Amino acid sequence: MPNARGPLGPGRFSPPGRGRGRQPEGFGLGPNGECVCSKCNKKVLHQRGIPCYEQKCPDCGAPMTREK
Repeated sequence: MPNARGPLGPGRFSPPGRGRGRQPEGFGLGPNGECVCSKCNKKVLHQRGIPCYEQKCPDCGAPMTREK
């Protein structure tokens, strides 16, 4: 079978190490955990499907980050 290229790049015969990569903010921490305020350190439970960096602190309004 020839090494055909599809719309997403080479098929299964491509060399290893050419994956899609990771999302810039993705830590792969799973659905559990907490979001932490970058300013006042308030912690809130992480909501599945909503990245912490898209949430604002309920106390001061600063951006939240994922606790590692």
